[in-house]
Amino acid sequence: MNILLIGSGGRENALAWKMAQSHQCDEIFIAPGNPGTAEFGTNLPIDINAFDALKKAAIEHQIEMIVVGPEEPLVKGIYDFFNDDPLTAHINIIGPSAKAAQLEGSKAFSKHFMQRHQIPTASYAEFTLENYEQGLAYISAHALPIVLKADGLAAGKGVIIATTHQEALTSFKEMLQDKQFGAASDKVVIEQFLEGIEVSVFALTDGTNYKIIGHAKDYKRIGEGDTGLNTGGMGCVSPVPFMDAAFMAKVNAQIVEPTIKGIQQEGLVYKGFVFFGLMNCQGEPYVIEYNCRLGDPETEVILPRLQTDLVSLLAAADNGTLEDVNIQYHEQFFATVMAVSGGYPGSYQKNFPIQGIELAQKLPDSLVFQAGTGFQENTIVTKGGRVLTVTSQGKDLQQAVQKAQKALSTIQFEGMYFRKDIGYEFA
Repeated sequence: MNILLIGSGGRENALAWKMAQSHQCDEIFIAPGNPGTAEFGTNLPIDINAFDALKKAAIEHQIEMIVVGPEEPLVKGIYDFFNDDPLTAHINIIGPSAKAAQLEGSKAFSKHFMQRHQIPTASYAEFTLENYEQGLAYISAHALPIVLKADGLAAGKGVIIATTHQEALTSFKEMLQDKQFGAASDKVVIEQFLEGIEVSVFALTDGTNYKIIGHAKDYKRIGEGDTGLNTGGMGCVSPVPFMDAAFMAKVNAQIVEPTIKGIQQEGLVYKGFVFFGLMNCQGEPYVIEYNCRLGDPETEVILPRLQTDLVSLLAAADNGTLEDVNIQYHEQFFATVMAVSGGYPGSYQKNFPIQGIELAQKLPDSLVFQAGTGFQENTIVTKGGRVLTVTSQGKDLQQAVQKAQKALSTIQFEGMYFRKDIGYEFA
């Protein structure tokens, strides 16, 4: 079959790499893609939210499956757009309807959903300008630290963990009164701070059944030892040593199963990935957030570990056979390390030439996935803050990390930085 993959990051490079291995995949088209995805298919210069142009491309290239990488098109209703048009209704869209995508698109929606289905999460309250004064009083009386979240999509920047009441009150004002995140912060959710270790679990569902396809631990902070500013992710490891059978049994019973059952009970149309952002609080899992797609850079670590044919899995989610699929993993450990532009996550310069990608790709047990890259005069250059990742495998996490670092040492661009301590707790 011909597949259209929407997105342009490291997640999409990993998806293109994995899907291209399938005997069910004829051609892959990526909109808009990057130089990494171009190795596995044809990039199309179409914006991820240009639904009409995407529809035209889908018809022209006889697309039978569309895999949506980023969250924004899902929240904006790309599933409904294609499903409601007789010309494209036959296409298997991997992604939820706009209503179901509110599990990621609205923090308040997801919190209400978890409350209705008794899914463990932090206690919370929500506020708008209408009850602004109540919000100030709530914050002043709340235990520290305190978490403030813009309700809508804020490109991963809408979460503040305040360690003083003054910081929380200032952030609350900036979000609501100063519209720091635009419409995304018209409503603010205030949460209890959960102490623990953050981990991610990924499932594929057809709205009734599900299969766990991987889990990972992400490293968000820019600095080694988990210091400095938050980023979109500096690296990942999988499998996570403490996510053993006993812990995953709790995750399944207390979180994944009630979530999928809740989706079914509420009549939400959901065929695609569910990303469970969890906190392991002394062995008990709590949901921090839902995402309605795969994460980045988690995709770059879970897909190399997944042995099962991904396109067959996605087809099973469409044809009612997901329940019968057997998920298999590689026995080795995997580590992903992200190389970023100098200055990231603050301001940074672009268009620096990148050398050494081909050298890194030739190393055994290592894969390079491009994220914020582009072509300039037939040269691959930097185009984003997070530029590329290397994923390596080893007999343990320490060896996997060492191999990833060795591969990254062959790659150079101006200002390049990567953390040298990914997986440090498990060394």
